[in-house]
Amino acid sequence: MKNFQDEKQRDLLINKSDGTNKFLTTDQGVRINDDNNSLKAGERGPSLLEDFILREKITHFDHERIPERIVHARGSGAHGFFEVTNPIPELTKAGFLQEAGLKTPVFARFSTVAGSRGSTDLARDVRGFAVKFYTQEGIYDLVGNNIPVFFIQDASKFPDLIHAVKPEPHNEMPQAASAHDTFWDFISLMPESMHMIMWAMSDRAIPRSYRMMEGFGVHTFRLINEAGNSTFVKFHWKPKLGTHAVAWDEAQKISGKNPDFHREDLWEAIEMGNFPEWELGVQIIPEEDEHKYEFDLLDPTKLVPEELIPVTIVGRMVLNKNPDNFFAETEQIAFHPGHVVPGIDFSNDPLLQGRLFSYTDTQLSRLGSPNFHEIPINRSVAPVHNNQRDGHMRQEINKGRVSYHPNSLGGGCPYQAKIAEGGFASFNERVDAHKVRERSESFADHFGQAKLFFNSQTDVEKSHIVKALRFELGKVDTAAIRVRMLGLLSQIDMQLAERVSMGIGTQVPPILETPINHGVSPENEMGNQEPKTVESSVENSDALSMLKNPTNTPTIASRKVAIICSDGVSEASVKNMKDALLKEDAKGLVIAPHLGAVLTDEDGAIAADFSFLTASSVLFDAVYIPHGLGLTALAENDDVMEFLNDAYKHCKVIGANGEATAVLSAAPFASKISNDDAGLVLSGEIGTETFIQDFINAMSEHRFWEREKNLYK
Repeated sequence: MKNFQDEKQRDLLINKSDGTNKFLTTDQGVRINDDNNSLKAGERGPSLLEDFILREKITHFDHERIPERIVHARGSGAHGFFEVTNPIPELTKAGFLQEAGLKTPVFARFSTVAGSRGSTDLARDVRGFAVKFYTQEGIYDLVGNNIPVFFIQDASKFPDLIHAVKPEPHNEMPQAASAHDTFWDFISLMPESMHMIMWAMSDRAIPRSYRMMEGFGVHTFRLINEAGNSTFVKFHWKPKLGTHAVAWDEAQKISGKNPDFHREDLWEAIEMGNFPEWELGVQIIPEEDEHKYEFDLLDPTKLVPEELIPVTIVGRMVLNKNPDNFFAETEQIAFHPGHVVPGIDFSNDPLLQGRLFSYTDTQLSRLGSPNFHEIPINRSVAPVHNNQRDGHMRQEINKGRVSYHPNSLGGGCPYQAKIAEGGFASFNERVDAHKVRERSESFADHFGQAKLFFNSQTDVEKSHIVKALRFELGKVDTAAIRVRMLGLLSQIDMQLAERVSMGIGTQVPPILETPINHGVSPENEMGNQEPKTVESSVENSDALSMLKNPTNTPTIASRKVAIICSDGVSEASVKNMKDALLKEDAKGLVIAPHLGAVLTDEDGAIAADFSFLTASSVLFDAVYIPHGLGLTALAENDDVMEFLNDAYKHCKVIGANGEATAVLSAAPFASKISNDDAGLVLSGEIGTETFIQDFINAMSEHRFWEREKNLYK
């Protein structure tokens, strides 16, 4: 191969480009005037198909990776059913919501967003929450997240968001992490992201389990009834087990100990018969109330506070069967927010409008064929008859000579269905507006709901947000990015900004920086508007706090307890605890210095499930040290002390009785133990029923986060 004299000549040959001091253009070289807004019929109208800039950008983005998903690559799923508990025929004609007790098969997939298929389950990230309903009227996909809002307002910015959060292209680092310069550079220039950032920096981004997180449709949709009347709707999934998280230090350790933690948790719960369950709720907003609130229903960075519109439960989802083959089902399932049935329709949310194009395009790239709907996991249970033909990997064998409509040779079949016969018809919304690349002024509030979210958290939850921001921004090398972020945080809460500031060694700027201040063209960078704050009509919303929303019925179902044992352990203590846990659908697992048999005080033996080498407290929900004459020697075992120290630091329940209480006295945290720590269940007596019940009751509280006040004085 020819040797080139200089780097510039070689770069020209291989088409290197960094875009420095260059205009933004399409792939055809056409300069772009507005890269932030899709072309719409009016500032609040639907996006237009003729927007070649949006289509080119998203098409290229959708085809950037094969074969794994570009986003939501790391996921896990299960089969189940959806059952109607409160029919809503007055609101929608959707058949699967018409009759109490009616069950519809579903497949649900949960996922992280940023990481690749091989990344860890416990990354700080948004979680996907997608459900495919196999209804009698066709496939309906409710494709959302575990957070009710999103980073951006317009689909045009989605490729930019994901490019920013993915590993940096020059070195492919870091994997499945937002704690790096390019992500926070983007966020610091996009004030519309600040509400989502509050959620992403909260404990919602590190759930204890897929089974213990909420789900949301994110966008505003429409319900259409038989009369053709429309109401706006927001969808909510409420977990039966409550909404719980892990500690950030714990999440990082779980990633090292068991990167499949969430995947394994979902699989094992179903195998054990502890079927995950959620209630499906709706927030209904009458058509005439579209402009009633201080936020815009079409803005995907906003939510509707439950204090304004309560959530009405309409049904429940139960996942009761694991996939038979991960690739064939979980990996090949193809979701699409555009898969709707009669009675459900779209709003003009500009992020949703872009998704309606993007998902089919993505499946064409990822699954390699327009026939992805014929893969078994994607097949409709309703009959499919149309004139689509051929294509790669076609499975349907169509008979006859006719493959067009209208026709006479085939008797006009397949024929169109009238609306009364179940034919889908879009809501008859009037659209009369100029073609523009603009956003409505009602989208300009970027801080009001971010402030509402932060103000609604408990002190513990606020502290976790501060620590998360310190961690994330502490990983950012560029000082100017940290300054801009502190400026944005100061618009939410000055004390929040100052607390974060102390942890990253950067001063809160006296004036909020705008794109004009750092050299970006002022014309369109902020979506044609300066960011502002609109005070929410709701000052605090308890629904936004996990800790303010305990489960209605306390439960420890499917929780795991580490039972620390060594030779001489009380056999009765272990047996009584394991039996009691089993009655609560929980599980006790024996951890010992070695695998094999652990000798008991009754000359018997108990099999160790794990050794301290193969287990860690981060993989369990609580720790129990039973009575035993030989257990005091565990106080000199460094692995045991580390095990207990992590459990205490992560605010878990620790129980000990009899001589085992002496083990805790030797633990590193012994001097920090508070007399009012309800997460420590101690008794000098040997495994009484009262002690066991106290231990189970404490476990049902999940964590004792107040312990952190003593730990970090």
